[in-house]
Amino acid sequence: MNTNAAILWEQGAPLSVEAAELGGPRAGEVLVELKAAGVCHSDLHPARGEWPVRTPLVLGHEGAGVVREVGEGVKNVRPGDHVVFCWAPPCGVCPPCREGRPVLCDRLERTTYRNRLPAGDTLLSARGQRLAHYNGTACFADFAVVAEEGVIAVPEDVPFEALATLGCAVVTGVGAVLNAARPEAGAKVAVIGVGGVGLNVVQGARLAGCAAIVALDTRNEPLRLAREFGATDTVEASGEKVTERVRGLTGGRGADYVFDTVGSPATLAQALGLARKGGTVVVTGLARLDALASFPLFPFVMQEKRLVGSVYGSGRPSRDVPRLVELYREGKLKLAELVTRTYQLEEVNDALDALAGGEGARGIIRW
Repeated sequence: MNTNAAILWEQGAPLSVEAAELGGPRAGEVLVELKAAGVCHSDLHPARGEWPVRTPLVLGHEGAGVVREVGEGVKNVRPGDHVVFCWAPPCGVCPPCREGRPVLCDRLERTTYRNRLPAGDTLLSARGQRLAHYNGTACFADFAVVAEEGVIAVPEDVPFEALATLGCAVVTGVGAVLNAARPEAGAKVAVIGVGGVGLNVVQGARLAGCAAIVALDTRNEPLRLAREFGATDTVEASGEKVTERVRGLTGGRGADYVFDTVGSPATLAQALGLARKGGTVVVTGLARLDALASFPLFPFVMQEKRLVGSVYGSGRPSRDVPRLVELYREGKLKLAELVTRTYQLEEVNDALDALAGGEGARGIIRW
């Protein structure tokens, strides 16, 4: 079938929105008509050449739409269902899946992280060339074919603009708190970087009943939004005496839990410095694939701090997404408020530029 897609022909060059060919769903696959897609740093990094990828490929991994066709054997969704994409579709049988950690599924290393469908190939082409499906999703397009495990059915009364953020930013941020850190009620937390993921860490800390939620960022607008999402305090991260200020806001000892949503060597060192004795640092961000961090080992050991990596919310998206939708419907989770900019597919490069410039929380593409 014909579709329009935002194609990255060369890293560092603008995306080209043009006609492409998309094969129909095969056994175990689903065809989805896109209605909204979030624009995430995980799209920006490969576009700007900060993460190595083979081109050409169609970007986009955070989307929502309507099922239009299903392949043989598909049981979990049917045509007409509203769905959120899951860019980490688990195989269900490998050791991590059997351990209840589907986001660590072994199949992802052979397929999703190589920008292939779970079947191991691609159904996209343009200009006589095969196009890779970014994260096995490729949702910067009018239509996408994904694995059955790559879509999660949701109620039809939730706006697509709200659903678009669920597939990555919300699951990652809220899950880092509720699944990876699991703070006790009354805990004191600090969040480094309050963009799309960081704002959802703030929401997760609020849902967990944390007493102090200190948001840190280098920009004023994210800090303003962080207060709306539940931060009790904000600190300009590049200012003076940041560690002292955070300690003053957390009882003089530092934060029980620190969340680093940036994932750079500098922010990791800062996070470890903000954590109290016996505190935990949870890292969700990946600024560059080649980034190497170093930190003083002596205080890390002597103060028994913990360092935890968290990918995609450290949970089960098939379970967590419906729970998050219900929290939204109950008025306990902000989704629509995450969207501060909207674009048409033809404006995808403007969306990436705004994201790089730190403008607001989340931009989305609407159809």
